[in-house]
Amino acid sequence: MKRAKFNFHNVRLSNKLLIMYILSVFIPIVLTNIIFYSVTINNVKKQQIHDSELALRQIRNDFGKIIDDAVGISSSLYTNAKINLFLEKDYLTDVDYVENYDMYLRTFNQSSPINPSINSIRFYTDNSTVIYSGGVYPLTNDIKKSNWYKHDMERSAASPIVLHSPIDNQTSTFSLMRRLDYFNFNNKQKVVKIELNPSTIESIFHNVTFKGNVYLLNAEDEIAYTTQEDLAWRKKFIHFSSVSKTNRTVILKSPALNQAFLRNWKVVGTISEKTMLNTVYKSGQFIIYLAIINILIPSIIIILINRSFLNRLHRILRHVKKLGDQNFERIPDPEYTDEIGQLSSEFNRMTKKIKELIHDVFLANIQKQDLEIKRNRAQLSALQSQINPHFLFNALETIRMRSLMKDEQETAKIIHNMAKIFRNSLTWGKDFVTVRDEINLIMSFLEIQKYRFGDKLSYEIHVDEAAENCLIPNMAILPFIENASIHGIEPLKEDGEIKVTITLEKDLLCFCIEDNGTGMTQVKKEELLASLEMDEEIGENVGIKNVYYRLRLYYRNQFQFTFQSEKQKGTVVMIQLPYNLVLS
Repeated sequence: MKRAKFNFHNVRLSNKLLIMYILSVFIPIVLTNIIFYSVTINNVKKQQIHDSELALRQIRNDFGKIIDDAVGISSSLYTNAKINLFLEKDYLTDVDYVENYDMYLRTFNQSSPINPSINSIRFYTDNSTVIYSGGVYPLTNDIKKSNWYKHDMERSAASPIVLHSPIDNQTSTFSLMRRLDYFNFNNKQKVVKIELNPSTIESIFHNVTFKGNVYLLNAEDEIAYTTQEDLAWRKKFIHFSSVSKTNRTVILKSPALNQAFLRNWKVVGTISEKTMLNTVYKSGQFIIYLAIINILIPSIIIILINRSFLNRLHRILRHVKKLGDQNFERIPDPEYTDEIGQLSSEFNRMTKKIKELIHDVFLANIQKQDLEIKRNRAQLSALQSQINPHFLFNALETIRMRSLMKDEQETAKIIHNMAKIFRNSLTWGKDFVTVRDEINLIMSFLEIQKYRFGDKLSYEIHVDEAAENCLIPNMAILPFIENASIHGIEPLKEDGEIKVTITLEKDLLCFCIEDNGTGMTQVKKEELLASLEMDEEIGENVGIKNVYYRLRLYYRNQFQFTFQSEKQKGTVVMIQLPYNLVLS
């Protein structure tokens, strides 16, 4: 099937206005707000990322500064000959040690400037003659077995080592470890441990300007410190890649720390986009309200304007459609001066003119229709009058022939059936009868034919109970029974059979008349069908033509008539009537 070509003129006016509104108002406003919102989000995101990078850089610099301070202190101790001699010397008595402690170490502690980033300074030595107190601790086997100590002893340079130092389960800090082996008189193993102030570390990493989690990563990308509270990084090293992150998490990295002993250490921050854009999301409601206002006001204006003419156009359209039902109502609108008002005025003038024309030709049409009705009735009467003599002649001939062969009792029975048929032929003024009455008439006819043919003829009649009270045209079926008997069964020598079936299927009353008679050739069948469509004299095939013409007069094109026939095989006639349309 060829697809119809689209034409914009076929689109309803209301749909055209809707398309115009969507393309000219709704979509531009929505797109404008979406673009504005997207640009704002991108700008805010860039600004937040920039500020967060600055905050990370500040954390990196502050952490590097306190490490540099601790390294500076360790360097002064590393090159301090007196303290190295104090830790190197063998003491004969405890008094001798206390005097040297007061002279060198206590004096150093008192003279050193106070640095709030340093929590404590401890000295570790394997000198067994010192008293381990006041910041001096033994270099035990546990310390010597530790990884940092082994790593420190393996190195040739005496550069410091930065270690993560847990204080308890909730607090941790960093310590700077350095081997004191600067001088040639170095005979004892000496290590200084400078522990950073945990509150200083916490204040550096918990930067209020950074709104996410901060991670300090060592050279192996293991977390050395973090602000993420639900991460057990104090108990074991956790690789940064194993930290749970979503697709909407922004990862920011600062440049690596400058110190040689902190090579490849870096500060990394993670922020969710939701946190970064929280301010924009809060202002999103304002953008939505603004978009609603921008859409609502033009929409109200457009609706008011559309109503001024769409409603009136629909009213005109309804009245135009009523013209098809010969309803010539005037449009009650006032006479407005716009184009639609002028259209309403012209429509009212046209309906007035049509009414006048109808009034002028009404009587002539009635007379014409009356003549047509009379003509149809006359044709119907003529058709009916052709049926009775033809049928009665055959019936009386049958009685005459059988009377010669039978006694009076059988003749009386057949005459009784004949009387029924003759009585029905006298009631042609009754156009419609019930299916039950028609069946009674058919049975009378078939009994006459059975009387005539004897065992040569058998018949069956099947009728739906629901169809018995339906009305059909008088003698609409009997001519087909007569045709089956006379033209189909009579030429046979034996085993003739006629079957009548009447059913009710949905809204159709269906008749089926079957016989196993001589049938007819295809040529004869086509000639009969062609003759049914010719409005000429009836001529041959009186019974079939009479029924067909009567059905056409009663039902017009609301009935179906078909038949099938084969030579020496019989004939099947099918009739379907709209039972709900018959007269009641």
